[in-house]
Amino acid sequence: MTALRTLIARRVHEPDDRLIEQLGRTDGDLVVLGAAGKMGVSLARMAAEAFERLPGDRRVHAVSRFSDQQARAELDEAGVHTVAADLTDEVALAGLPDAPNVVYMVGRKFGTAADAATTWALNTYLPGRVAQRYAGANLVAFSSGNVYPLVPLHSGGADETVAADPVGEYAQSCLGRERVLTHQAAATGTKLAIIRLNYAIDCRYGVLTDIARAVRAGEPVQLGNAAVNVVWQGDANRYVLSALAHVATPPLVLNVTGPETASVRWLATELGRRLDREPVFAGTEADTALLSNAARCFGLFGYPSVSLAEMLDWTVAWLLEGGPLLDKPTHFTERAGKF
Repeated sequence: MTALRTLIARRVHEPDDRLIEQLGRTDGDLVVLGAAGKMGVSLARMAAEAFERLPGDRRVHAVSRFSDQQARAELDEAGVHTVAADLTDEVALAGLPDAPNVVYMVGRKFGTAADAATTWALNTYLPGRVAQRYAGANLVAFSSGNVYPLVPLHSGGADETVAADPVGEYAQSCLGRERVLTHQAAATGTKLAIIRLNYAIDCRYGVLTDIARAVRAGEPVQLGNAAVNVVWQGDANRYVLSALAHVATPPLVLNVTGPETASVRWLATELGRRLDREPVFAGTEADTALLSNAARCFGLFGYPSVSLAEMLDWTVAWLLEGGPLLDKPTHFTERAGKF
């Protein structure tokens, strides 16, 4: 692995002083549920590295079915305690490690159009069972920016005061998760933070990787969703873990994304310049898009450590050097909520 690829890979799980300060306000172990997903491994590793820099003996317990044994091996090697469990199994759920801090990352998006019932079971019903299992804990739960309506490109994005108006069953099930967790938290005295995430970037996947691969292959870049928000996955991990120190009842709702409303046309042009390719475009730019405003997050935890320009540079370098890809498209062009 080249020095650049090593740097990029490290930056998804390396804690900084800002995270250390926030986690220093909390006590006890952390359970990460859904830890083998696209973000889970790096988030659990970041928490474990941060705990090493804090006083006391705190552990990270990473829970997943671990169908990907490589993910489990990476976590084991990093000193994270891994637990193979199917959370839909009541016995397995009851037998999970106890901890005063929980990050809930389980969710299903793609495949919803063909099997909406399973999406609702995993995205809405299961979180309520988890909230009962960890009643009284500090709970940070992933949701999605998809719970917001499409907003005008000039609006600056939907902030947390904008009423949820989800498009499509996936987004509706995410709002259902928020409502169920809020109800359970109030009933049990659990303190909660809800993370509405828009497009984390990790070079192996993400909006920039989707666009860069299309530009490189000479495939058209769809312009219907004319703008996006993106944030480096390491920064998203830091924001999520920092939220453990700010859980509340009623819950803290926090948009997590980058500060720019980034034009898809501009992103493709910039990636094309770095790739020495001329982008091909298709479709007509709509005057609305799925956009979020993360000013509240930045006010609490500071701006991202990785800039959009760096993400563009790193995405291209990763592709040109043959870095591994997850082959999990974001479908950021979808406007009807069908996933």
